[in-house]
Amino acid sequence: MMTLALYATIAMVSVAALLNVYRLVQGPDAPDRVLALDTLYINGIALVILLDLTLGSRLYLETALLMAIMGFVGTVALAKYLKRGSVIE
Repeated sequence: MMTLALYATIAMVSVAALLNVYRLVQGPDAPDRVLALDTLYINGIALVILLDLTLGSRLYLETALLMAIMGFVGTVALAKYLKRGSVIE
């Protein structure tokens, strides 16, 4: 039963990621695209954690942590760029 639930969750998160890619491509303006990219990072982290649970390995948790850190830094940098026109002043 747990395996079936994991596969169903992986399918649902994958569909959510595809919808985020659609919003990333079709977004009406830059802030919507940044938000879609941030949500795509979160879905990617969820997929990595679900893969970790499916395979029974703890190696992928470090990968998810690194993805979270890089996603946060990237989102902050893009938000600062959109607000001020430069990241570092």
